[in-house]
Amino acid sequence: MTGAGGWRGWRAAAEAALYGPDGFYLRPEGPAGHFRTSVHASPLFAEAVARLLCRVDEALGRPASLDFVDMAAGRGELVTGVLAALPADVAARTRAYGVEVAARPDGLAPRITWLPEPPTQVTGLLFANEWLDNVPVEVAEVDSAGVPRLVLVRDDGVERLGEPVSGAEAEWLARWWPLAGEEGLRAEIGLPRDRAWAGAVSRVARGLAVAVDYAHTVRARPPFGTLTGFREGRETSPVPDGTCDITAHVALDACAEACTPARTPQRPLLLRQRAALHALGLAGARPPLTLAATDPAAYVRALAGAGEAAELTARGGLGDFGWLLHPVGIAHPLAPDAAAAE
Repeated sequence: MTGAGGWRGWRAAAEAALYGPDGFYLRPEGPAGHFRTSVHASPLFAEAVARLLCRVDEALGRPASLDFVDMAAGRGELVTGVLAALPADVAARTRAYGVEVAARPDGLAPRITWLPEPPTQVTGLLFANEWLDNVPVEVAEVDSAGVPRLVLVRDDGVERLGEPVSGAEAEWLARWWPLAGEEGLRAEIGLPRDRAWAGAVSRVARGLAVAVDYAHTVRARPPFGTLTGFREGRETSPVPDGTCDITAHVALDACAEACTPARTPQRPLLLRQRAALHALGLAGARPPLTLAATDPAAYVRALAGAGEAAELTARGGLGDFGWLLHPVGIAHPLAPDAAAAE
């Protein structure tokens, strides 16, 4: 609800700007028209996810029907790439789903089911690449008296402070993002993301749920938050008018503890993208120079692939993304010591 003067919390403002009738995520160009994810950076990413799906398939005992659910599917780029990269026998058993608020893209393969929310029973892999960062959250800021208050915003992006943070949101801040009394410190209250992730994991009957996103942990929260916008490939001020993406990094450690331990008795695994992709066989090593002499075309292809792999695993870039893996009824498809590869 918008208050007097058009003021409202960032959660409501971002919800309307991203997913309302004229929202950013309903625009015809889709997310790829404004920012580049790992999916768009290289087909190697979809190939690595396909290998992960194959590992889940083996852990499940190669069921007659295997699910792959692409959360926040954009225009279906990842689910299309994963299906293309699967071995024929696995592809034949795979039921593929794209989950997105936007309408089904033109030209999408008929075998891909397009849904506004994930299936109720998933046996396989639910993969959420850059979904949680677009689950809107409230923003808190410390006032001159040292009190964390909700930040209110107008459609033009102008902000002011509102009421003190209270209730479950205050409890979340105290546990996951404690703010010292210094005026101007900010935090994004990740409670809606915890609930969204727990809801997604609850759809997995057996298999694996994975969230991949810009992330931080309680040991190193950014002191002034991460709320920002993206428009046409450039970072911009977050203005909740529907013309730009509005995003904030995810407290994946909080999401990890939001799921019911009784359903997922194995501890979730939290690691960097570079470690996850290395564990899935994406090395990024340069091809030997001898290949240039014996097969120049193959050398050029291998060199291009090495460059793409390097971008996906780079420190200070895509390689710093967090991967949160929740197994349900199976052993971890990635070794829990994979984090040591960081």
